[in-house]
Amino acid sequence: MTTPLLGILELERGTMKSTPLPGGLTNPSTFSVPLILETVDGAWADRVIAGDPALEPAYIAAAKRLVERGATAITANCGFAIRHQSAVAAAVDVPVVMSSLLMLPMLLRQLPPQSKLAVLTADSTKCDDDVLGLHGSPERDRVVVAGIEGGTLLRNEMVRPPIPTTFAEIEEDVRGAVARLLRDVPDVSMMLFECTAFPLVTDAIRKSTEVPIYDVVDLCRLTLASVSKLQ
Repeated sequence: MTTPLLGILELERGTMKSTPLPGGLTNPSTFSVPLILETVDGAWADRVIAGDPALEPAYIAAAKRLVERGATAITANCGFAIRHQSAVAAAVDVPVVMSSLLMLPMLLRQLPPQSKLAVLTADSTKCDDDVLGLHGSPERDRVVVAGIEGGTLLRNEMVRPPIPTTFAEIEEDVRGAVARLLRDVPDVSMMLFECTAFPLVTDAIRKSTEVPIYDVVDLCRLTLASVSKLQ
């Protein structure tokens, strides 16, 4: 029997050393299966968020290394890696879920037509309709995009090497962005967190806002539950 393994495509971190925080994507206690990580060559956060197409071969190569090491499902430690979803999925023979944004069509169908779904992202200026998968879609008007640009987390991630961000700083960035969002768009009925750092505070934000929130950890758990049944 093969043990299910979640493979994670990692950003370049350089000399940055940090311990994965509880609830985070790369914390061993977050999932019920072991994790294996592979760094994508050249995938600094600034390049991935901006959408550098030259990174695609490196994403494919790292995904293949994960499969060789036994990964039974693959995700990525940056939601903007969704730009490489199709290429990576075509290159390996295991389920690939590069970003929580893959859930967007499903979540929209959970809501009544008059309700809005909010996407909270690391950088709303880079989260365009192509990244959302809504280019030309009649559903676009139902989606509100907000970001934490100007906050500590994004500022720390956009330098090389990145600077570690504390839990308190991440929570401050996310809480502030959510508060502004709900103030400005009162008919938001659900939120989708793009950034892979946000799951650290998802539960706390759910409780304080009483709004359903989905993130990449939810997507990975769903995928792993399906894969585990095959083992």
